[in-house]
Amino acid sequence: MTSVVLSVGSNIGDRLAMLQSVVDGLADAVRAVSPVYETAPWGGVEQDPFLNAVVLADDPSLDPHGWLRRAQELERAANRERNERWGPRTLDVDLIACRDGDREVTSDDEVLTLPHPRAHQRAFVLEPWLAVEPDATLTVAGRLRPVAELAADLDAEERAGVLVTGLVLT
Repeated sequence: MTSVVLSVGSNIGDRLAMLQSVVDGLADAVRAVSPVYETAPWGGVEQDPFLNAVVLADDPSLDPHGWLRRAQELERAANRERNERWGPRTLDVDLIACRDGDREVTSDDEVLTLPHPRAHQRAFVLEPWLAVEPDATLTVAGRLRPVAELAADLDAEERAGVLVTGLVLT
């Protein structure tokens, strides 16, 4: 069985509805959903704040590339346009990590890199992930590390910019 950690974000249109579309689209595969956070944009592009969450899901029929195709389908359904790297978007669905049983799956091909190569630098990924999986681990530079440790290593200002909203995905 493969399980996945997905980071979802939106800063265009009905941001909460866009995040909810991922939960709805994954349906019975969803195992857990973090609280919704509002976060400053990441990557240096001037734009509105994001709503972000993490979704944990399981599906025995999907391998990592299948999860990527599913994420891209959800983005297309939300009319995602890829005009500018780290720019505004209706919906962003990133694969952060994938597991096959107890084994973390790695991929480094032209289409998919797992674990996500910048997840450990992003409070908007780590904080929501910790909210639903406090004992989570992630391989960084070939070493398995607790996500709580990775989050603690981030700049305090980066972490302070990730604010829980009280909004809920169901």
